[in-house]
Amino acid sequence: MHGRSTRTIPTTVSDVAPTLALRAALPPEGALGRPGAVRFIYLASQSPRRRQLLEQLGVKHQLLLPDPGEDTESLEVVLPGEAPAPYVRRVTALKLDAALERLKKRGLPPAPILCADTTVALGRTIYGKPADAKDAARMLRELSGGTHRVLTAIAAQAGRRRREALSDSRVTFAVWTPAHVRDYVASGEPLGKAGAYAIQGNAAAHISHISGSYSGIMGLPMYETALLLRELGVRATR
Repeated sequence: MHGRSTRTIPTTVSDVAPTLALRAALPPEGALGRPGAVRFIYLASQSPRRRQLLEQLGVKHQLLLPDPGEDTESLEVVLPGEAPAPYVRRVTALKLDAALERLKKRGLPPAPILCADTTVALGRTIYGKPADAKDAARMLRELSGGTHRVLTAIAAQAGRRRREALSDSRVTFAVWTPAHVRDYVASGEPLGKAGAYAIQGNAAAHISHISGSYSGIMGLPMYETALLLRELGVRATR
């Protein structure tokens, strides 16, 4: 990614002491949240797709990943009777809270933190990440030949200012034959994906129509993300 700054920033942020390069990328003290003042954020997500989309926006960022012993799976447990939109908003807020604690614990320099969560829904049924290949096949069979929703919530915080947004899109699948399901599951692509598929992967061959945000379906709605970050004073570096 090309930017106006020639400073080199590490690829990931762990619990080691912050580097001088990382500190150099941050705005002066008191400037956080001022329009045009921030050129650097933390991305608290393990998704390579979200990082790719953030790079496409031209936003300089570092990964703020969970510690090895940190329980992140429990954040995604669906509450009884919970509807898809409130669910994905709640999970994203919990991820942001956890990331803020992580930043404080590691003593890293302050900067805006961005989090996101994506879920697939058919009616009020929430389809998260499949537990295994059998679960992935079940999800694909249930979504086959119909239209479902893909909801991605984003949340960011700079200082005490928190902003949230929700992208709600529709995806229509053609009919998946048993062979289609078997071959796609065997590829390994469904694992780790909400709804057991990735729109940017081989599943695209079975999508007849989408309505909404393609980047939101991928996992980070670029329009909403750009607006949200701009409100927090973050600007692109290119």
